[in-house]
Amino acid sequence: MKILITILAILLGSGTLATAAFGSLWLATRLQFRLSSRRNLAKLGPEAPMLEADGLRFRDLNKNGKLDVYEDFRQPVEARVADLLAQMTLEEKIGLMFQPMIACTPAGELVEQKPELTSFFPTSEMVAGRHINHCNLVSDAPPRLMARWSNHLQKLAERTRLGIPVSVSTDPRHSYQKNLGAAVVTQGFSQWPDPVGLAATRDAALVREFGDIARQEYLAVGLRVALHPMADLATEPRWARINGTFGEDAELASQLTVAYIQGFQGEKCGKESVSCMLKHFPGGGPQKDGLDAHFSYGREQVYPGNNFAYHLIPFERAFAETEVTQVMPYYGIPMDQTGENVGMAFNKAIITGMLRQKYGFNGVICSDWMICETVKLFGLFKIMDSTSWGVEALTPTERFRKALEAGVDQFGGQHQTHRILELVKTGQVSEARIDESARRLLRLKFQLGLFDTPYVDEDAAEVMCGNNEFREKGKLAQRQSVVLLKNGETVTGKTLPLAGRPKVYVENMDKAVVQRYADVVPTPAEANFAILRLRTPWRKMGNGVLERIFHQGDLDFEATEKARLLSVLDAVPTIVDIYLERGAVIPEITAQCAALLATFNVEDDALLDVIFGQHRPGGKLPFEMPRSMDAVRAQKEDVPHDSEDPLFPFGFGLTY
Repeated sequence: MKILITILAILLGSGTLATAAFGSLWLATRLQFRLSSRRNLAKLGPEAPMLEADGLRFRDLNKNGKLDVYEDFRQPVEARVADLLAQMTLEEKIGLMFQPMIACTPAGELVEQKPELTSFFPTSEMVAGRHINHCNLVSDAPPRLMARWSNHLQKLAERTRLGIPVSVSTDPRHSYQKNLGAAVVTQGFSQWPDPVGLAATRDAALVREFGDIARQEYLAVGLRVALHPMADLATEPRWARINGTFGEDAELASQLTVAYIQGFQGEKCGKESVSCMLKHFPGGGPQKDGLDAHFSYGREQVYPGNNFAYHLIPFERAFAETEVTQVMPYYGIPMDQTGENVGMAFNKAIITGMLRQKYGFNGVICSDWMICETVKLFGLFKIMDSTSWGVEALTPTERFRKALEAGVDQFGGQHQTHRILELVKTGQVSEARIDESARRLLRLKFQLGLFDTPYVDEDAAEVMCGNNEFREKGKLAQRQSVVLLKNGETVTGKTLPLAGRPKVYVENMDKAVVQRYADVVPTPAEANFAILRLRTPWRKMGNGVLERIFHQGDLDFEATEKARLLSVLDAVPTIVDIYLERGAVIPEITAQCAALLATFNVEDDALLDVIFGQHRPGGKLPFEMPRSMDAVRAQKEDVPHDSEDPLFPFGFGLTY
């Protein structure tokens, strides 16, 4: 509710009239929401009874009193797919092709009584009204409550005509720090560094172990699709999404992408797997000027170094060495690389020509979120534009058609099933084309075992998630990811590790945690050392909700803040830690600090263990740190390791 009020205040302004307008809108929306819930719940039938055959028990999902092929777990997957597809209506097939965002309540219940920011209609309307059975969970809840929500959702799906279970997907959930729009911090899960921090460890076995632990935690609460990993290469240092990648080097990123998928899926995708959606094909890193393709000004991907093929390398390795089940193309337009300059999901040369034909990929291709139609809060206020780059002149229905013709199977973040229904009813798209995508989507549900065991154990979820073993491994990975960039000389030797119990001045740290290592003082003048936790600078690019989340633009501190920081460095020997969500430009800070560390979303105690010598630093930079913004602007967006005279090169890292 607090988030809703904040957004409405932005959209409506402040004051009495805005408050009154919000109140009226909220009441009307809640009434409409409850009426929709009541109407759609009434469409549902009974729960699936159990059938017995040959001493085995089966779920009678269509409630017809006999064992259908699709209900029989002994049958081959393809036979089950064919049997179910033959029983489905056109509307039910189309419902498979959508994956909207969904929320759960704080109590682990379905959203049925009032709208949430990311649930614009009741869950029952999604499942019973629109026949949608794929969704992207964007809420956080403790494991037991998330598992409860998952069971409620699957029970709702069981009561539909054919009892098709729901595939629940998620963005990454294992960071301790919020990164809205790209990750969901989850209570009770183990906590690990960002993917780029995993890359700093250079340890493929560790990455696979992370994937396996995350898989177990996902399974425990009913999450079956990982909307990751990102195989994009961070060759453009200003790009906002670098912290979700494995860095700029194709060889390193390839090794870790393969390990990550193997951790989540195993050698083959099966009932104990979490399906990975590899993204963003064919590589989202080379954004023009580093501006992200979520926004119209970032629609272009450019290749001034003629290096398009380099960005394909991690995807090629994943296709060759894993059975990755799903792929997501990015929003951007691959400028002058194909026959038409349109976004990846609308580009037949990319989707059919490359993914399907060149690489022989026959899994699910799901678009990135909201490529065809604008999303509006309460149906009135635009949250973000549809990212239909290159096809803006088309109507939403025409955009759906073009993406289908390109070869897309599913539409992320969309719920407008009537658009595709209209295309089929008017003869613009054949039902055979719908069947093609429906088969892929059903096949994956059967491979994951969702038709047979969709429910989870709520008690076990509480025990499994964030258990001591998983937490300790995540904590160790955080420490292993820390990169030591500078360790200055003092009269007694190197600055780090710190010894004894010094007096320290800190910024952006939990003082209660620091107090376990040192005595915290309120000013630099009273301190033996200062410890500053910074994050890569960025520039505000616009006033949209997402533009406040995606950190873009220049990588150096603005003059006022830089002067303030340097004044601290002048006053006391200072240990600077910088969270490198992108490659910061900090030559003056580097020159004046006593020691410099780079981290990738780690907790205070992980950093302090390194500073105080309880863990030796061993991380290596997964990308270059440029020396100046002029050097950044001179780089080619698609080329790695091309910053002139970098402050720190790729792979740099000290230890002690």
